[in-house]
Formats: sequence, C-alpha cells, structure tokens
Amino acid sequence: MNILFYLVPKSDVVYVYEDNTLQEAMQIMKKERFSTVPVLARDGRYIGSLSEGDILWQLEERLGKAREVSEQMRIKQLHRHRENQPVNIDCRMDQLLNASVSQNFIPVIDDNRTFIGIITRRSILKYFMERQDKEEV
Repeated sequence: MNILFYLVPKSDVVYVYEDNTLQEAMQIMKKERFSTVPVLARDGRYIGSLSEGDILWQLEERLGKAREVSEQMRIKQLHRHRENQPVNIDCRMDQLLNASVSQNFIPVIDDNRTFIGIITRRSILKYFMERQDKEEV
C-alpha cells in the first residue's frame, strides 16, 4: 500500500514557521480551530509541532497575570469551542470509528450520563487493523 494515497499535500495543510511570533501562531490556530499544527523552517524542513498545551505552559511560566487568572477562574466559566461527544457503553464499533474521525478520544458514559472512561482513536484503529489482518489470513 502506497501511503501517498492518503497524503494531504502541504498546500492543504495549516502550519506555522519557526520564526512566526507566538501571537501569529495563536491566531492561525484559533482561525483554523486546530489544537496542534506542524512547525516548518522557511526552507520547508519539518521542525516539529506546536500544540495549544505548549502555548499555555509557556504563557503560564512567563506571565504572572495568567497565574492569577488561572487560580480564580473555574473551568465552567471557560468558553470551550469543541466538545468530544460521548457514547453509551453499548455503542457499536462502527459508531466508534465514525466518532473517531473528528475526535482523538471518545468519552464513554452509562445510562445516567456518568463518565466511565474513554476509548482512544488509536485503540479503535488497532481493532480494525487486527480485524483486517484476520480476514486476510
């Protein structure tokens, strides 16, 4: 199988350059609603990735005001842009696969909407890959 079949070309990928400012990177990530983006050198070399977590930790370390706000603000006061939609405990694997297209993990709840854990995209993909291997034998 040629992986180029699955490749999203660079021209269609949102990325930042290593010499962009933090503000520029945050604006790009906010506009595109990505939590992680590739970081490139100006000559096109892949440097790594930048995540929202990287930015948050850096801001927390460098800005005293951020610490004060973070000590007073409750999570329920935050405006969250994306919710990982939960599934019920008796969800089918094809439903999980569907949900994993847009979520890195799927929260699992019981009939009372009580959180009981998560299923990762990785474990879902692994399930279908193992299933595929068994069918090929």
